[in-house]
Amino acid sequence: MEGMDRAALADFLRRHRETLRPEDVGLPPGARRRAPGLRREEVALLAAMSTDYYTRLEQRRGPQPSEQMLSSLARALRLTADERDYLYRVAGHNTPDRLSGGGHVSPALQRVLDRLEDTPALVLSSLGETLVQNRMAVALLGDRSGYTGLARSEYYRWFTEPETARAQYPEEDRERQSRAQVASLRDAYGTMGPRSRAAELVRAMLAESPEFAELWERHEVARRFEDHKTLLHPELGAIELDCQALFTEDQSQCLLVLTAAPRTEAAEKLALLAVLGTQSFSPASPTPSS
Repeated sequence: MEGMDRAALADFLRRHRETLRPEDVGLPPGARRRAPGLRREEVALLAAMSTDYYTRLEQRRGPQPSEQMLSSLARALRLTADERDYLYRVAGHNTPDRLSGGGHVSPALQRVLDRLEDTPALVLSSLGETLVQNRMAVALLGDRSGYTGLARSEYYRWFTEPETARAQYPEEDRERQSRAQVASLRDAYGTMGPRSRAAELVRAMLAESPEFAELWERHEVARRFEDHKTLLHPELGAIELDCQALFTEDQSQCLLVLTAAPRTEAAEKLALLAVLGTQSFSPASPTPSS
């Protein structure tokens, strides 16, 4: 790629910032604004970067942003796939493979997620990567944003880190989940091809997990989402939840929403989870004597 076009990047960022309102990105409207659009500090907050760094980009004097930073900006500004690709090009980077996702979240799914506050919801790629999750999903499933490399994929963690990856599922359900994980990855592999990140995952897991290798040979193909599942929370125990999946048109991303039937024990647990968040309310364990 050619070098970074600072002027085009700055103008593009400013223009898209000015077209957004706080409610478009899940922020409270706040006091009346003197200028249209989001404030620079709001975009910086959404993109998990410093306000000074973002300001310098808009002022045509910032350093070349990394691909990870561009992915965060694309998500913060709710860019379409075409707009995201343009952002990468003017910043001097190659555009990500659309089938692989590159961490970019569909704006349509992001808008729905922004409005879901009282129930767990997350956006997943076709490779089982958590692209974004709301506060309730973090409280229920843990923060999945820190994984890197192949470990970003739940499929990979399921077969290479079974003690931790499977802890949220009852033991009697884990065999079925294993088959479902492999069948879903087989579906992604068929779509993305033998030179894709799906194929890279398959090669790594064939080398590391005999269980995966055995299931892969069955050639089962299916989307893995179930209408109903039981998840184990370390504080609240078993929670029976219904799963609803909303896919993008190209099937590359999915918004997964987890709900509980009204007036059930599970609904009460979700209400408690909304208050608890990621805190632990169990009594502290006594310190073992030496």
